[in-house]
Amino acid sequence: MGMRKREAAGGGRAGARASGRTRFAIWLAFLVSLVASLAGSSGAAIAEPLLSSFLDKVPVADIVPGAETYGALREDVPAVPALKGGETVGWVFLTSDVVSTTGYSGKPIHTLVGIGPDAVLTGVHLVKHSEPIVLIGIPDSEIRAVTEGYKGLDLKREAQADAGTAHDLDIISGATVTIMVIDDTIVRGGLKIARRLGLGGLSDDAAATGPARAIDPARTATEDWMTLTGDGSVRRLSLDIGQINEAFRVQGDERAIARPEKGAETEPFIDLYMALLDVPSIGLSLLGEAEYANLKGRLKEGDHAVAVLARGRYSFKGSGYVRGGIFDRIQLIQNDISVRFHDRQHARIGGVLAEGAPSFTEMDLFVIPAESGFDPAQDFRLQLLVQRQVGAIDKVFLTFDLGYRLPEQYLQPVVSAPAASASASGPDLQASDDTDARQMLWKRIWHDRKSDVLVLAGALAVLTLVFFFQMQVTRNERFTFWFRIGFLAFTLVWLGWIENAQLSVVNVLAFFAAVTGEFSWDAFLMDPLVFLLWFAVAAALLFWGRGAYCGWLCPFGALQELSNRLAKLCRIPQWELPWGLHERMWPIKYMIFLGLFGLSLYSLDVAEHYAEVEPFKTAIILKFQRSWPFVAFAGALLLAGLFVERFYCRYLCPLGAALAIPARLRMFDWLKRYRDCGNPCQRCAKECMVQAIHPEGHINPNECLNCLHCQVLYQHDQKCPVCIKKLAKRKRFEVQTGLSRPEPRDATSAAAPAQ
Repeated sequence: MGMRKREAAGGGRAGARASGRTRFAIWLAFLVSLVASLAGSSGAAIAEPLLSSFLDKVPVADIVPGAETYGALREDVPAVPALKGGETVGWVFLTSDVVSTTGYSGKPIHTLVGIGPDAVLTGVHLVKHSEPIVLIGIPDSEIRAVTEGYKGLDLKREAQADAGTAHDLDIISGATVTIMVIDDTIVRGGLKIARRLGLGGLSDDAAATGPARAIDPARTATEDWMTLTGDGSVRRLSLDIGQINEAFRVQGDERAIARPEKGAETEPFIDLYMALLDVPSIGLSLLGEAEYANLKGRLKEGDHAVAVLARGRYSFKGSGYVRGGIFDRIQLIQNDISVRFHDRQHARIGGVLAEGAPSFTEMDLFVIPAESGFDPAQDFRLQLLVQRQVGAIDKVFLTFDLGYRLPEQYLQPVVSAPAASASASGPDLQASDDTDARQMLWKRIWHDRKSDVLVLAGALAVLTLVFFFQMQVTRNERFTFWFRIGFLAFTLVWLGWIENAQLSVVNVLAFFAAVTGEFSWDAFLMDPLVFLLWFAVAAALLFWGRGAYCGWLCPFGALQELSNRLAKLCRIPQWELPWGLHERMWPIKYMIFLGLFGLSLYSLDVAEHYAEVEPFKTAIILKFQRSWPFVAFAGALLLAGLFVERFYCRYLCPLGAALAIPARLRMFDWLKRYRDCGNPCQRCAKECMVQAIHPEGHINPNECLNCLHCQVLYQHDQKCPVCIKKLAKRKRFEVQTGLSRPEPRDATSAAAPAQ
């Protein structure tokens, strides 16, 4: 990897140029073939139902009792008949084919659901999920047990009770969001399928007609608080302590009954208000002209917004959104539409400006995205989840609804309502413009995270300049050291623990699977920071190899190095493995990667499971909040790193191996070396933190982390023998020729005034 010095032979330079041209041609051919494969596959719409790929995982009799086999997939509905003696005795569908709701992980939860002719669920089976929160001390069996408990749910009652209020929600403490998403997908998906197939007398007529009315933008008169609450523009749900205690008593959980809410029965528990903010008259009355203008500027076409205001001892926000970014105590429901709010859809309201408005302890607005299908002209409700602690980690939950109907004076007839029958056809029951909705979603995510994107882009720009001007940067050893420490701290704290932008070998495997299957950029664009990092990694592989990411931008790598620095300060002994053993341990990470890659060809799910060899999720994403085996594994790797610097990076990291393979195609050799490096001088090899320099002086680009320490030594006139000799020779020449006086030996003499 070393860039040859000027004294190198001309033939060597020509060979290097030829080698560079060859690598460039190979890299260019690779990029062309990659782009061609992406272009060829990106045109394929992700419209085929996933149902068929999951049917072999569950016997049909477990989903529809008495059935003998699955029938053929219908062309108009993503469902298959469950057959007995050739007769249809029920229907089976996959929730992720019907409802686009994603879980805590940002990925859909795949559940097989069976429905009988009477619109009653005959069986439910959770077949796949990627929920990290479930791993935090909660057995997967508990989640599956809750899911299977939906067997026997009567969808007719759910339809009459407005999509999902006719049954009790069985919440598991620590997995609130996951359970709510499962509930939402089963109930809403079941209602869609039942209505489309006409099961149990349910009809799809309502879904086939578009909204007949829309918000009247011309109505902009402002009103006072009494008028807004009097005509229903602002709706209220008021619960006192007596009502809450009575509700838990009726529920019947003895643990909750034994822990009643303290205080007088008439003391307010929560006084909750809601209003549709994007209605001009309501928004102007509550926010004022300036804030309403800011809101309209934030909303995209088709978006809506609600104001949620509260006072009392119970918070509708809680603290869960701080950890996971999801407001798990509220959700908006309209027919079979359910909207769960994330932190990027949320903003605080500075104050309610309507005359006569009371004071509130919580004032927030939430954006309802366009792709949710929300219709402001139809009734909807805000569902509030109330929890009661009954143990160290156990909680009992109740739900209360705040209903809302927009007053008629704010509505006007739609001039030309688009026919919804076109979107009602085809195998996908999600919106026909689902691709456009996904594009709108990732664009809005990028817009909402604009500040984060700018911070990361700035950091990448600074790092790029450091690499391009590395000789100038590394002239000052102290500056180089503290710049690296500061950048690693930024990587660990902001990029890793705050933003969770930790790349993983799973990303590599998923990308390969997507390229060889049905590729879509939308899925990769959903996380702006991860996408930017991968873009930067791709460019860095071409210029500098894998070290640009592994040495500077990997949060777990930063955690290892910073903890090792602390270990050195505490005088913990550092072990340097013998070169022969060290060299033979390098291939371990490549074998791990190839094993995971082979598993991914068989099953990406299996590969993701064994990718837990990476401690990234435990140490960075979940910040060690997992069950003890995962924490012990990550802790053991960090403990080893206290004695052997970057132990995991050196020998075990499959992501590093995955990046090192294409890094062999890099076009440039940036790190400078002398002919004396390695023979006889071993200074750089001894001080390399990952022993990436061979005894003969050659830098192994597959192992180098581009820490630039060798470049500090390369021009250090007190540590590098070559520089010391050159400096001594120059001083002797200057003294002999009288061109200049010898330099003072120390700073004191240099600063002393002339006598």
